[in-house]
Amino acid sequence: MSDSVTPPIAPKRPYVHQLHGDERIDDYFWLRERDNPEVIAYLEAENAYTEAIMQHTESLQADLYDEMLSRIQEDDLSVPYRRGEFYYYTRTETGKAYPIHCRKYQSLDAPEEVLLDQNQLAEGTEYFSLGVLEVSPNQQLLAYATDTTGAERYTLFFLDLTTRHLYPESIPDTASFAWGNDNQTVFYAQIDPANRPYKLFRHCLGSEIDTDQLLFHEADNAYFLGIDKTRSEAYLLLGLGSNITSEVHYLDANNPNGDFRVIRPRQVGIEYEVEHHTDAFYILTNENALNFKLMKAPVSDPSVEHWETVIEHRENIFLMGVSAFMDHLVIYDREAGLPNIRVRKFSTQEEHTITFPEPTYEVSESINPDFNTKTLRFGYTSLVTPSSIFDYDLDAQTRELKKETPVLGGYDRANYRSQRLEAIAPDGTAVPVSIVYKAGIERTGKNPLLMTGYGSYGFSYPDSFSSARLALLDRGVVLAIAHIRGGSELGRKWYEDGKFLHKQNTFSDFIACAEMLIKAGWTDAEHLAISGGSAGGLLMGAVINQRPELFKAAIAQVPFVDVVTTILDTSLPLSATEWEEWGNPNNPEFYFYMKGYSPYDNVEARAYPALLITAGLNDPRVSYWEPAKWTARLRALKTDTNVLLLKTNMGAGHGGASGRYDRLKEVAFEYAFLLDQWKLA
Repeated sequence: MSDSVTPPIAPKRPYVHQLHGDERIDDYFWLRERDNPEVIAYLEAENAYTEAIMQHTESLQADLYDEMLSRIQEDDLSVPYRRGEFYYYTRTETGKAYPIHCRKYQSLDAPEEVLLDQNQLAEGTEYFSLGVLEVSPNQQLLAYATDTTGAERYTLFFLDLTTRHLYPESIPDTASFAWGNDNQTVFYAQIDPANRPYKLFRHCLGSEIDTDQLLFHEADNAYFLGIDKTRSEAYLLLGLGSNITSEVHYLDANNPNGDFRVIRPRQVGIEYEVEHHTDAFYILTNENALNFKLMKAPVSDPSVEHWETVIEHRENIFLMGVSAFMDHLVIYDREAGLPNIRVRKFSTQEEHTITFPEPTYEVSESINPDFNTKTLRFGYTSLVTPSSIFDYDLDAQTRELKKETPVLGGYDRANYRSQRLEAIAPDGTAVPVSIVYKAGIERTGKNPLLMTGYGSYGFSYPDSFSSARLALLDRGVVLAIAHIRGGSELGRKWYEDGKFLHKQNTFSDFIACAEMLIKAGWTDAEHLAISGGSAGGLLMGAVINQRPELFKAAIAQVPFVDVVTTILDTSLPLSATEWEEWGNPNNPEFYFYMKGYSPYDNVEARAYPALLITAGLNDPRVSYWEPAKWTARLRALKTDTNVLLLKTNMGAGHGGASGRYDRLKEVAFEYAFLLDQWKLA
């Protein structure tokens, strides 16, 4: 690492924030001026500095990239699924960054029809993302949406699959989408300047978009709007929701020019979602049910007075969702921190559970378009088991492995171990920690260890497999996931206990997990690194402010670190919609609580761990200036000589690079940073 490289210093231009009699001095507020050439020059200077500091790791980055790429089967094929007369699948080709979407008619031995080649669509773009990809009910038309900046503002197109001609209209700034059953009427959600889906339009193919009918305008900035279709293809569902409240409207998909009807008008604090089965709607709700319960209502009149209980609320089981098929109800829940799949047969009401053998794992529903099927397709993975697709016979209770994602180079899961550990938080709460490591590694008290976490929005951090992660495991690194409060691993209360005025639990839990791993001999403060992205980046910022001496290094990806300033600005996506997650800082109690943990507001003159901070110039979720301001403030105040790097992707958004090869390069860069800090390079 060169000592002669000088880090860029952002000039201080104090801006005073005043609220509730409190004054905050923001020296770097000016970095929000995206059109200011000085801002772009500063970001580019930080990128140049990062490149110079990391120059000595370039060969390591190349080795890591080659190693990770060598484990991927570049020419690969997804498991085909049947819809009507066609089998649909995606495939990838060596050297091509994006998937190719295909189908075959009636038989897998039939000639291939390419529906959409993302590589062709991405030609000439620095960034490419495919949003909507929906075949019409008669399977003759394709709706698809693309984003070429990373700003998540998708443009919708329509393709005639018989003639291969595009319809003349394209619709910008779209989100969700659904087909009417007449194959001519479509529904789409449009986003506002803050990227909030807020309007639902009805469009007739081939017509001018300025004649589209506005069906719904959600004026409340706390609510998002979405359109979907039931698996039965009988109903269109218009969903309106904030972080704590839901409202669903339904429309007969065979009558796409009709009017939507509400199932239950919104009531603050009550959430629900809807699944259709023959003459009934199945409704998952949290009304008087913290961990949710399942209700049933007749399609003829699904108003709340007709709701009947199907699954009662349970204190120790979190009911996450249901899928309805003709003769089976598939129930997804979590118990003791682990996900379950339960199957109930409608005709007999008999119920059974699909079991899984490992101490930590994840399951998820795969693609199941056929309402009349007796086969459930689900995905399974663990920290040592590559992502797998199973077909499960719902009557015979047998499963068939359709595909396990290949890991080239002789991967053998028997060479790795996974465990579930437990840390005790300051208030006595037991916090689960999942770890994975190479077999034979002994706890020396100095093992290099990377711990990740998230702890927000009720998101349960998945114990899933990553072939890229083998590059660390094979070098003796232990990997840990802290399942901290703010997620839903242990139910809805686990989430509630990590939000609003309980947010400190999220940070205290993570610190407790770190202390447990050190006390148990897995690592020490000189070998413990941490990483997290977005709200997980907020976690990184909070814990290194509160316990900087506990960590050797931290990676904060697109971190949400300027909490108070951002949430007060209602022109931004992370503002009014987030008041139900973090609190409304216009309320003094929330303001001072949030200010107490906001990473940017709590940077002090002290020693910090080595830091790699990433940003996306086009990020609509966490604006680039949050990590940029945080970096500038850290540079000005920190008292250590540890490396501090800001790496901004100047052509992407929240998710970083879009193509699979560029994504691997980003991972290789982050791993090289860690290995360099651990002196394992």
